[in-house]
Amino acid sequence: MGKRVNFSARTVITADPQLALDEVGVPRSVAMTLTYPEVVTPFNIDRLWTAVRNGPNAYPGALFVIRNDSKRIALQFVRRSADIMLEPGCVVERHLLNGDLVLFNRQPSLHRMSIMGHRVRVLPYSTFRMNLSATSPYNADFDGDEMNLHVPQSEEVRAEIQELMAVPKNIVSPQANRPVMGIVQDSLLGCMLFTLRDNFLDEDTVFNLLLHLPHFDGRIPAPAILKPHPLWTGKQIFSLLLPDGVNLERFSNGHPDHERTIMTPSDTRVLIQNGELVTGTVDKRTVGSSAGSLIHVTWKEAGPERTSQLISDIQLLINYWLMQNGMSIGIGDCIADANTMAAINRTIQEAKDEVRQLIRLAQEGRLERQPGKTMLESFEACVNRVLNSARDKAGGFAQESLLPSNNIKRMVSAGSKGSFINVSQIVACVGQQNVEGKRIPYGFRRRTLPHFVVDDLSPEARGFVENSYLRGLTPEEVFFHAMGGREGLIDTAVKTAETGYIQRRLMKAMEDIRVEYDGTVRNSLGDVLQFLYGDDSAEGSMLEVQELRLVRASNQEMESIFRLDVYDRGFGVGYLEPDVIDTVRTDPEIGIELEEEYQQLLADREQLFAIFPTGENKWPLMVNVQRLIVNCKSIFGIQSDGLSDLHPRQVIEGVRALLARCIVVLGDDELSQEAQRNATLLFSAHVRAELATKRVLQVHRLHSKALTWLLGEIETRFVRARATPGEMVGAVAAQSLGEPATQMTLNTFHFAGVSAKNVTLGVPRLKELINVAKQAKTPSVTVYLKNGKDKELANIVQSELEQCRLRDVVESSAIFFDPDPANTVIEEDREWVRDYFDLPDEMDRPERPVSLAAAYCPEHGNDDRQTFATQ
Repeated sequence: MGKRVNFSARTVITADPQLALDEVGVPRSVAMTLTYPEVVTPFNIDRLWTAVRNGPNAYPGALFVIRNDSKRIALQFVRRSADIMLEPGCVVERHLLNGDLVLFNRQPSLHRMSIMGHRVRVLPYSTFRMNLSATSPYNADFDGDEMNLHVPQSEEVRAEIQELMAVPKNIVSPQANRPVMGIVQDSLLGCMLFTLRDNFLDEDTVFNLLLHLPHFDGRIPAPAILKPHPLWTGKQIFSLLLPDGVNLERFSNGHPDHERTIMTPSDTRVLIQNGELVTGTVDKRTVGSSAGSLIHVTWKEAGPERTSQLISDIQLLINYWLMQNGMSIGIGDCIADANTMAAINRTIQEAKDEVRQLIRLAQEGRLERQPGKTMLESFEACVNRVLNSARDKAGGFAQESLLPSNNIKRMVSAGSKGSFINVSQIVACVGQQNVEGKRIPYGFRRRTLPHFVVDDLSPEARGFVENSYLRGLTPEEVFFHAMGGREGLIDTAVKTAETGYIQRRLMKAMEDIRVEYDGTVRNSLGDVLQFLYGDDSAEGSMLEVQELRLVRASNQEMESIFRLDVYDRGFGVGYLEPDVIDTVRTDPEIGIELEEEYQQLLADREQLFAIFPTGENKWPLMVNVQRLIVNCKSIFGIQSDGLSDLHPRQVIEGVRALLARCIVVLGDDELSQEAQRNATLLFSAHVRAELATKRVLQVHRLHSKALTWLLGEIETRFVRARATPGEMVGAVAAQSLGEPATQMTLNTFHFAGVSAKNVTLGVPRLKELINVAKQAKTPSVTVYLKNGKDKELANIVQSELEQCRLRDVVESSAIFFDPDPANTVIEEDREWVRDYFDLPDEMDRPERPVSLAAAYCPEHGNDDRQTFATQ
């Protein structure tokens, strides 16, 4: 495969956003130790001759020359390198130069993005350097990570690196159909601040920013404000980075999608039209690594190279602007106002009072027990709930009190660092510390620490940290916090070994599974595992989650959205050209064809109901039809009030012909036809719904040229989304399970205190599933009621199914035994005891136990009840 860096000293990667996304900064000392074989041609002979003359000790030089007769010359031992003759066909093993292709890798290699192809940039100093956005798939940071560099030794390997392993080709992962790289850290926060409504740039700043655009075409946008002096908005300058033809509509962090007005009050609607940012603040949801983000859309629409360029350009521009404006955090950002602090203290005090009340109820035996739990377990669950809600409520006050200009809040809003819980713990209250999902347990002599009294059940004695990080923790709180933190460290250590072994087993089981040229999925023995990869033959990275319009459409909505009546008086008025309306009205067949189309849509809806019985209407599909329609309208300049020249039959026949050409399974036999129908069922229903005649004519107003382009583009995208023969889908599947498992917390305790949720989760549950464990730790059954959500009936059914033991319903029990029937306490038992003594028992009468303790002892095989009284 290649030569590898053998570095004795630690090699630390350092962030260098100045490097393009697909470049790696290699220390000159490393570049001089590696060999990059290059065949001599008439075009490069002068450059290689210079390298040979420089020898191994001067950069850029060469280490070996392999002559046409296969003789290998080590330049280290050649006195006069000028004597060496180079001719076409020789191979010179030279130093690494800028632009050479290499492989970069970080252990552990959990998925295929853990080893990617980069272009070299030789730099001084002694560390590898890389762009910040490329660190996510490697899971790399800058605290001493070591990485490996492999240099390809043949043209075939270089071709594979360039076409299959290069960073731009791996921006979108097949694992979750979304990007694994995006804008992070400083640049992400900068994007939000830069595109705020009130960010205006003067002429000097704009010209300086334009100089930082590597692909600036020389056209300066007109300023948004002309007088008293010209000012540009951040949105205008940000738009210069975006590729033409990209259309996107999203909402910023934490804002509901139903805010559908053109200009939202808080500027949360991000609208990009034909490569121009019209409205919205750009944050993590837009330029992060989420599905449907700007990065994802650009990769799909403009290609991998343009996406790589976009990421690099955003960083260069935004980082320069951030250097001019600055962004820092001080202690002032952590301090809430007096009213907020009073509300926080009041909330915590109320929670402590409520816990005190719970303690009293438990001690008096008046606390309501939860089903399947003892009194103590019910008490602990209630306390946990109260304290956790107190922390969240206090955190809510803290969150609301921080101004939009607060720098911690800015980072959380942008999505670059921090979360609601961090703000809560800094400003309000650190909260309950847990070990194994429970409050801090008693360590010795029935207390947690010597500072507390015996059997103290109060919050502060069992690990509730009421101080915030700002106020500082007491010594006991620090100790409890350390206990909670220690569990996380142990968890991580255990998890690494467990998930590593899971990944290895999955990989070994599936590494030979691949897609063949006949579309089947087979192993190395040729056994067929699937007749069609994923039952639709789609490449994971090409899929996009889309909304299936038909799933939730009522009969009334179906009528209004899809039914087109040519005999209606208002048919075609306002959306069809007059001569088309006349042609349609004189066509006797068109009414039947439109009714057939509508009936087909109703049949599609019935099928989708069977597939999505819960009404879930989002599913990954091969072509994003809605975005293609938006692109089509943008390219052909179609206005919402335009007139269409399309005859309805053109639309119906065009869609039918398109779906007939979208073939996954070839063959005319019955089985092939059925497989083809199953493979394209969702896709066909989606296309028919989006390109229904009424929508094409009345909503989208497409004309004949636009429709032809759209149908061709859908077909092209469909073909491109097919899984490539030779794709090692077994390895992809193994990595896609194993990689998230390593990110998973080993034992998920977040449901502590909710009896219904105390189930096996996280890595232990994953192990059970992969091992196909016969004895699951927490066996469960889900029962669906026929008549929906009847709460009373659900409780009755649950009580009938639930295991009920005597100890769950008996308040107290006692054994009374007396050989003299006259002394038997319970009236009903006197006759029974008398009969017992009257009947002779020859077998074991003399040895019959008389002591109270042994009278009823099932554990020792003695189940001889004299009297068992229940109260």
